[in-house]
Amino acid sequence: MKKYFIIPLSQLLLLFLVSFAALAQSRGINWTKDGNGYYEIKNGGIVLVSLPKLERKQVLSNTNLRIQSFQLSEDGSKALIFTNSKKVWRYNTRGDYYVAELSTGKVKKLGKDMPASSLMFAKFSPDGQKVAYVNKHNLYVEDLATNAVKALTTDGTDRLINGTFDWVYEEEFDSRDGFHWSPDGNSIAYWQLDASRIKNFLMINNTDSIYAYTIPVEYPKVGENPSACRVGIVNVATAKTNWLNVPGDNVQHYIPRMDWIPGTNEVILQQLNREQNVSKLYVCDATIGAAKNIYTETDKAWIDVADDFEWINSNKELLWASEKDGWRHFYKISKDGKKQTLITKGNYDVIEKSLTDEKNNILYFMASPSNATQRYLYKTKLDGKGNAEMVTSAVMPGSHDYMISPNGMYARHIYQSASIQPLAEWMNMTTGNPFNMDGSITNQLGRQKPVANKTTFFKIKTEDGIELDGWMKKPENFNENKKYPVLFYVYGEPASQTVTDTYGVDYNNLYAGDLAEDGYIAISIENRGAPAPKGREWRKSIYKNIGVLNIRDQAMAAKEILKWPFVDKDRIAVYGWSGGGSSTLNLMFQCPEIYKTGIAIAAVANQLTYDNVYQERYMGTPLQTKEAYVKGSPISHVKGLKGNLLYIHGTGDDNVHYQNAEML
Repeated sequence: MKKYFIIPLSQLLLLFLVSFAALAQSRGINWTKDGNGYYEIKNGGIVLVSLPKLERKQVLSNTNLRIQSFQLSEDGSKALIFTNSKKVWRYNTRGDYYVAELSTGKVKKLGKDMPASSLMFAKFSPDGQKVAYVNKHNLYVEDLATNAVKALTTDGTDRLINGTFDWVYEEEFDSRDGFHWSPDGNSIAYWQLDASRIKNFLMINNTDSIYAYTIPVEYPKVGENPSACRVGIVNVATAKTNWLNVPGDNVQHYIPRMDWIPGTNEVILQQLNREQNVSKLYVCDATIGAAKNIYTETDKAWIDVADDFEWINSNKELLWASEKDGWRHFYKISKDGKKQTLITKGNYDVIEKSLTDEKNNILYFMASPSNATQRYLYKTKLDGKGNAEMVTSAVMPGSHDYMISPNGMYARHIYQSASIQPLAEWMNMTTGNPFNMDGSITNQLGRQKPVANKTTFFKIKTEDGIELDGWMKKPENFNENKKYPVLFYVYGEPASQTVTDTYGVDYNNLYAGDLAEDGYIAISIENRGAPAPKGREWRKSIYKNIGVLNIRDQAMAAKEILKWPFVDKDRIAVYGWSGGGSSTLNLMFQCPEIYKTGIAIAAVANQLTYDNVYQERYMGTPLQTKEAYVKGSPISHVKGLKGNLLYIHGTGDDNVHYQNAEML
């Protein structure tokens, strides 16, 4: 459900700000290998920007291509260009690829005999002499000297998927790119998913032709088996695949992450059981396929998928995030799994890792120990012998992002808050100062027009003794002696926060007008279960309780807000999308004495209709916990509706199916 909540204005502005650099398909800067500069796309070519002077040098002239992203070969002599992209479910992950020789500017297209915009995830071999890519669920390698194309797999079909993933892996594990070159370039490790037993969900298109037609989507509902998954090592010379012998049923386990261990012929992968509460790390010998379990972690609720695999200490230790002590912290795990060292210590969560500076024994990370709505840069000693130090200046309260160069010397720093539009500066990480004061955030703050009617943040304690964060935007010309109607914005599920100190957090792109100008109070409350940096117990207390615990937190907070003298308790509304739509329905049905009007968009009315990976992760398998699914589903409470409800859903929704609307 995570893909269908409203995108805050802050995120849109942030994407605009960082577009100054050539972005890969994931967020970030296209840094040079040494970290002393970055590459950006300019007028159909590529420009190298050197730091700290920001000097620009053209490395590839106009190619007459609309370059969307690119990567350089290891020796920096060639650029692999991605263009003419097309969407696969959520993101534009297929398109055309070209290789450009930077010395001559000569450009040639890869996969010339394949359909337009059909190549996926192309990558240079380590020596830069070949490029591998996926086309129609098969893996290919193309020799750049001879232009010869070799199929490394030939059994790919609509349902036997090599080198990429099925619908649910993409949606819920964020798994898309499904292969990796070996460090020596002689082989490729890749995923194969067998979705042949996944049932089709048929969407119906009534609008694009006189006769309606169905659109099948491979979609494993709650209780249905997922695709069988395995990892193979294909020899580039012989096109022969050897399969890794990972223990466990390949249908009842997931493998959401896999990669080579640098400088070795070994692969590491994360395996999750069906309920996703047992995580195992396996180190696999790529030659014989033997798999050794080096680390196992269990949780009474669920365990999150790894962000990445990062090795340090000459590839002898793995950096690993875990919540096993009640907080999300980073550990070092030895390759044999026998030694574990806690790096980040204390009663706080690491939000994300920013950079590992092994040379200087520093781990940079984002955290906010005292305010879960904000984020700041911290650092600590990589050997685990230090305490966390705040790097961000305390005089800039709000939310910060840092894109740090690989050598740890420079960073693109972006700052924003609910009342400050995103501002960016280049900074020297050694001194902590911006490159120049003219381009500094401090200077830009002085030029930014102050916000007259600021969004304010508050904490509210419910009758259950639970303290919740919230934000509020009051009407223009607010008069505390008047009573105003309130519109609550809700999401409420484990996939997203709504209460963050970011610009545009109060922006409602569905309202044709201005809520504040029209006399409404806008409020959002962050219930337990949201992915806020408030500890494991906060996040995972919602386990087997979606539709119950989050609804009670929201309603009990609203009950306290109704006591405020300027709130009109007879004009209380709530709205949300996807998981927020589900929460809206449950609030309207379970708490009609509070919420008089609701707008629910693309809601999961029946939790048994949603996909197995998401819903079973947070609710357990329905064979044991069907009662919890039923109890948390809005359709179980629909008789409680008393107020005004607008329900919105599209028949083209491949994620939350329209059947929920008809069931409701």
